[in-house]
Amino acid sequence: MGYYVTVESGVKLYVEDIHPEGGKKIVFLHGWPLNHKQFEYQFDVLPSMGYRCIGIDWRGFGKSDKPISGYNFDRLADDIRTVVDVLQLNNFTLVGHSTGGAIAIRYMSRHNGYGVSNLVLVDAAAPIGFTTEEANRFLTQALNDRPKMIQEVMDTFFFQYITSSFSEWFFQLGLQAAGWSTAAIIITLRDEKLYADLQKILVPTLIVHGVHDKSVPFAQAQELNQKIRNSQLVPFHYSGHAPFWEERDKFNELLRQFIG
Repeated sequence: MGYYVTVESGVKLYVEDIHPEGGKKIVFLHGWPLNHKQFEYQFDVLPSMGYRCIGIDWRGFGKSDKPISGYNFDRLADDIRTVVDVLQLNNFTLVGHSTGGAIAIRYMSRHNGYGVSNLVLVDAAAPIGFTTEEANRFLTQALNDRPKMIQEVMDTFFFQYITSSFSEWFFQLGLQAAGWSTAAIIITLRDEKLYADLQKILVPTLIVHGVHDKSVPFAQAQELNQKIRNSQLVPFHYSGHAPFWEERDKFNELLRQFIG
């Protein structure tokens, strides 16, 4: 079921809540410039195993409202906290992919991991995001030819073969975002660092990362593993930036085992 949660005056986030009567809860935070639908191949499987899956579109993306401001990690993490409070979530697993992983890390540090029992970071854009050179190039493209920029992102997203139909579907997910929010996140990924946040993560943490990731180097996953206490790193040897799809059976089973 889908519904909206008001996170501040005039701003509502879209929430997809699958199997709300289920047992253990998993909250999914998508990557840039996508939305909750990127986790379709988790939502297809995990609810039938008894898990309640909650996908949140950040402000500016997917079906959520698209205000002109509020795209720093603090505000994005605060939005997630509001959803957690409204839905009265507790003892849940927080899964963040790419920039969603960065938002999850800020949530853990800023809100003391409120309600979170386990953390899963999937090819997380942390502790750093874009280099200045990368960000400036993406920013120029986003403000002049956003479809071309999104297509270039998609072209380096996957290690395994994808069909033209799947590529078009994934591309359209990116177009559902606003231009200004797409650009604002580029600036956030360029300017904000998460080193100080890592030591505040105290829950068991699973780090999943595609070995062939061209967006976030595998070395960053190794650094997260070194700096987050009680963490484990699982390399995905046949994945780029999308192990949740490229090795989805392995990913779903690993998630199930980790959560229990």
